[in-house]
Amino acid sequence: MPSSFEDLLEEAVRVPTDGWDFSWLEGRATEERPSWGYQRLLAGKLASATAALDLQTGGGEVLAGAGAEHFPPTLVATEGWAPNVAKATGLLHPLGAVVVAVAEDAPLPFADGAFDLVTSRHPARVHWTEIARVLRPGGTYFAQHVGGGTNVEISEYLMGPLQAGDGRDHEAEAERAQEAGLEIIQCRNERLKLEFFDVGAMVFFLRKVIWTVPDFSVERYRHRLKDLHDQIEEDGVFRSSMSRTLFELRKPHIA
Repeated sequence: MPSSFEDLLEEAVRVPTDGWDFSWLEGRATEERPSWGYQRLLAGKLASATAALDLQTGGGEVLAGAGAEHFPPTLVATEGWAPNVAKATGLLHPLGAVVVAVAEDAPLPFADGAFDLVTSRHPARVHWTEIARVLRPGGTYFAQHVGGGTNVEISEYLMGPLQAGDGRDHEAEAERAQEAGLEIIQCRNERLKLEFFDVGAMVFFLRKVIWTVPDFSVERYRHRLKDLHDQIEEDGVFRSSMSRTLFELRKPHIA
């Protein structure tokens, strides 16, 4: 692994960032995982469904990792970023799932009550009314969301102090879900640790998780990245924190 600041930057900007695979960070960053094990729980939900929809599936890695043997007879995944649409299609079509290109802020192109299960892992945007609309009465929304204040330490290191509140607070999200007509079965939130051991790992992360620093580029933030490199060289690590929320919601039966 290169060690100079310039070499680390050059290496990190060459790495492809399509899909949702973070294996390049092995040995260079560590992420604490939530206690519940989303993918294992997702497999169980899929196995008991008849028609399921996975929103903002990325490259399809999480859904595929749940195991095709658990897939319901009808399984559709949506994704809005073209490189991920192609990657998810190549991964999920052979497993029996259909991938549909849908922008994150667009209405879902599905009929009312089309699915008894809607899932998502780390959706960038959550359209509660659309989720409620495509769920059948008695249907379930099961998802893991990025919670409030995630990686605020990274954002503020590069951009300076931020205004409090980023719209992802789990209690606020639960209220919006209820306003859309969904019942809360569980809403579990955990605060977790994220550690980076070189500036290249941080650059790769910021190129991939683009909402952390929305205007990120190496040239724009070169000065602060050099400061970060020097800090990691001295301390051995840069620490940040994440929030994850497990949602299980139900659409009530019609009275």
